[in-house]
Amino acid sequence: MNAQGRLHHKPIGITMGDAAGIGPEIIAKLFSQPLPAPAVVYGDAGVLKRTIKQLGLSPSLAVVELDDIESFSPGHHLQVISRIAPLPASIPAGQINADAGRGAYEYLCHAIDDANSGQLRAIVTAPLHKKAMQLGGADFPGHTEILAQRTGTKHFAMMLANHELRVILVTIHMPLNQVSSNLTQERELQTIRLAHHACKHAGIAHPRIAVAGVNPHAGENGRFGQEEKEIITPAVQQAQREGINASGPFPGDTIFMRARRGEFDIVVAQYHDQGLIPVKYLGVDEGVNVTVGLPFIRTSVDHGTAFDIAGKGLADPSSLKAAFNLAVTMTPPNLH
Repeated sequence: MNAQGRLHHKPIGITMGDAAGIGPEIIAKLFSQPLPAPAVVYGDAGVLKRTIKQLGLSPSLAVVELDDIESFSPGHHLQVISRIAPLPASIPAGQINADAGRGAYEYLCHAIDDANSGQLRAIVTAPLHKKAMQLGGADFPGHTEILAQRTGTKHFAMMLANHELRVILVTIHMPLNQVSSNLTQERELQTIRLAHHACKHAGIAHPRIAVAGVNPHAGENGRFGQEEKEIITPAVQQAQREGINASGPFPGDTIFMRARRGEFDIVVAQYHDQGLIPVKYLGVDEGVNVTVGLPFIRTSVDHGTAFDIAGKGLADPSSLKAAFNLAVTMTPPNLH
């Protein structure tokens, strides 16, 4: 069996996220239907059992607790691995809780370690709550930074994708007034390279990359800022010398529309909201968050913990399903 065939026999690891959010519910709903690949959950078995019962999915969906990933065997059950003590049954839905936050962090770390050692095909993450995680002793801005630190990845980026648009970010979680000072030619170039590789992993043979400017009208020849002339344009030119089909910078108010119409395969956005607003405006149900640059595939839902509807049976698993399906189709970095 070749490397690709061996990989397909490995499960995809799904992290439960914050137990007080909608993660357990969307995971239970995902497993209530046939999956296109084997999967194992990193989370809390008790929480999932109670969620399944509340949703009326038992006894057709049974939870099986595993000691470790070596105990996994493909089947119809929802198999769960956890390396920390069970969460209290008293954790209230929809409220910030330190135990739930710590659990979300530990489930993610456990999945990262197993993926890093080659025992998982990919990781798909349900949402965590940053404040709850911080109260639980893990002070990170989000999933992306944990993944990068734990894998020792220096060059990484967040990509959001749906069936109409792909967007990758140069800067991620930082105040808007710090964006310009964090833009460098090297950071810009690395993101363009990551955009190129991300499209390759998605099966696009000749990626077309558009780079957005950071200022109105892409700076208008320096009238509205120098970042385009001094940072973005030189990075695009260097990428072109490396054989990457990159162009820009283009005005941010039109480039996403052009990409959606099919002129480009991906847009390099300069900051968080510039890139995420266009994707999320098209709908979060089918949106997928991908961390590019890791030694393995990681996809995630394009929404948060949704505390306002947690525990009410109203959560839509569409984004989780889309994230899972995308992880199945992507080519892992070590096999490309």
